[in-house]
Amino acid sequence: MSMVSVPIMSEVFAAGTRPEYLYWVGCAGAFDDRYKKVARAFTKILAYTNTSYAVLGTEETCNGDPARRAGNEMLFQMQALQVIETLKAYEVQKILTTCPHCFNIFKNEYPDLGGKYEVIHHSQFLNELIEKGKLPLDKEMFRNETITYHDPCYLGRGNSIYDAPRNVLEALPGTRKEMEKSKSFALCCGAGGAQMFKEAEPGKKEVYAERTEQVLETGAGIVATACPFCMTMLTDGIKYKDKSEEVKNYDLAELIAASLGI
Repeated sequence: MSMVSVPIMSEVFAAGTRPEYLYWVGCAGAFDDRYKKVARAFTKILAYTNTSYAVLGTEETCNGDPARRAGNEMLFQMQALQVIETLKAYEVQKILTTCPHCFNIFKNEYPDLGGKYEVIHHSQFLNELIEKGKLPLDKEMFRNETITYHDPCYLGRGNSIYDAPRNVLEALPGTRKEMEKSKSFALCCGAGGAQMFKEAEPGKKEVYAERTEQVLETGAGIVATACPFCMTMLTDGIKYKDKSEEVKNYDLAELIAASLGI
């Protein structure tokens, strides 16, 4: 596995460089062992395409999304205003995210507090790179695979981004199979709205188990996701159904990086 040097905003800024994008790594990309692989895959793609970007590194803090979703408005505003000050200091105008929850709060809720940015989810960014012909993808890898895609709530129903991630997958060889419930009818993975951080409520079945059953019904060997919460829940669901050998869960960035051989 090749190593990539990730530019730190404070260092490149001190050197007089103003990166075009801030890549907001997010809590999952920083702390979750599984999602760190997604963050690495995406930074490899950014390096491969010579994208002008940097990350905040240790200056990145939670943007307050879980606090607001859980109902702690004061904590959200404290966190958000701190982040806005940091971004202002680095003259940030464009933000890349791999998390739909970060994407949504920066795009739709930060402007109310004075934080106005162009926010791009990595599915949109990858789609744009493919359309511009900047990603020479392997025409053989995944040729024998059937891939289904799970719509993250905060990307799909929350922001009507349905085509970009599907276009990314269409650029790969192999077969696509939609779940019975997809796009605006897709079922939540069960972690949104701060559900990720609380105990399950009474009921007959976990939401992630229901969604995993819908994944398995497609017969796909790969379920593609574009959200850290979705990845956690569907990976758990696949384990719960004892299908870890037959079905793999990969993020869009991982599939593209693998197809590029990086």
